[in-house]
Amino acid sequence: MMMMNRAIRSVVACNHRRLTASSGGIGSPRSRLIHHSSPQLSGKSDSKISSDIEHTPVQTLNKSPIVQKLWKTRDEAKRRVMGKLTMGDGEYSEVSLAAAELIAEGRKGEYEPPAKLGKHPRESEVGIMYEFSKDQYLLETYRNPYGEMRFGKILEDLDALAGNIAFNHVEGNPLIVTAGVDRIRLRRRPDINANQFLSGKVTWVGSSSMEIRMKISANEDGSDEWLEAYFTFVTLHPTTKKAIKISPLIPETDEERVHFELGAVKAQAKRAARKNKIQIGRPLSDESLKIDARAAQLLEQAGPLLKMPSLADPNTILMNETAQGNAMVAQPQARNLHDRIFGGFLMRRAFELAFATAYLFGGDKPRFLEVDDISFDKPVDVGDLLVFKSRVLYTMPDGGNLGHYVDKHDGLPLVNVEVEVWVTCPEQKKAEVSNHLYFTFALPESKTCKLVLPANIDQARRQAIRMHADEIQADLRP
Repeated sequence: MMMMNRAIRSVVACNHRRLTASSGGIGSPRSRLIHHSSPQLSGKSDSKISSDIEHTPVQTLNKSPIVQKLWKTRDEAKRRVMGKLTMGDGEYSEVSLAAAELIAEGRKGEYEPPAKLGKHPRESEVGIMYEFSKDQYLLETYRNPYGEMRFGKILEDLDALAGNIAFNHVEGNPLIVTAGVDRIRLRRRPDINANQFLSGKVTWVGSSSMEIRMKISANEDGSDEWLEAYFTFVTLHPTTKKAIKISPLIPETDEERVHFELGAVKAQAKRAARKNKIQIGRPLSDESLKIDARAAQLLEQAGPLLKMPSLADPNTILMNETAQGNAMVAQPQARNLHDRIFGGFLMRRAFELAFATAYLFGGDKPRFLEVDDISFDKPVDVGDLLVFKSRVLYTMPDGGNLGHYVDKHDGLPLVNVEVEVWVTCPEQKKAEVSNHLYFTFALPESKTCKLVLPANIDQARRQAIRMHADEIQADLRP
């Protein structure tokens, strides 16, 4: 067993960690689901099934097969790190054992100082295969009503994979928190009947934060890439909840150096944006003054709609008239490994509301192009009453430039949708925003769309701020 584990560790050290989500194989998510619901299909004894259920994190239930596999792998690694592995080696998948041994080599406690020499991007790399061509169950999980990829489910998988990647880079077992999503964009429409490969690694590291780039490709070697995503994580001390330093990153290849430099530029842009944020009692920066001037122009443009709507341009509409929303109680089945509501779940719910909002606004089935920004401002707990509010924040009726990477969109009307997630407490008459999410859709069958205008200065500022942020992001698009 020891020799076998060493061999596995050697293979994994040479290659990135590859997990397979299919209906067969040791510890696959599909087989786990069958064990829970139909024990007779698995051919295992009752005691064996009981052991599987006992040591599979309960939080993985009701999640997608990909999320189940990723979370189980991370849980097994953490158990090894913390010395809490209670099952025999035979109860864990070989890939999970190998990954756990690699991670555990330098980790014995909750927090350890970062590696002085730093780590290479390949040390955090993780990949997982969507075996759509073989697994009908997996295919049905990811199919939307139009026979295409259900991108809300992909958002869940990206959040889960990013957590595994971040865990591979840090020392010990600190608290790793999603700080935000910088951008997720599509290059083309994937073929849902063909296998797809999701992978990613750390591409930039600051003092206590790290940027993770993920991609989905039609081939395991990374060729024919059709999606890229950037997530930012911060690392906190598990007891004090204060930021802690993490190991620096040592890029090795030209591509890794390009991504590292891009990450540094984006981090600098974020710091500048925070500095330019309007605060009471502080003088406005030049950027803030430009944003305020733009907001004033937008509000002036909305004058006819506000003062004499019957005479206003029929191709304009007030932002208020595009609003949609829904409410729900956060159920325990949506919690993550930290027993708080899974960020991927919130992203999926927000995406599906944004899609419906764009559909109702444009009268044309929208084509998702990119996630522009997602912020995680406040954690969401089980039992919280959540209110999702969406609206079309701004439009580009004649089209816009999202960069050559993004799915064909030249000349198509573009719709930017804002979704806010509110955590409410009716008993205390209290409500706080937990997430801001921004999505861009195209209207592929439309020649134009209505121009969305603000109804008040607050809406005008929000429009101007988002437009400015998207323009800055456009400058960073290759």
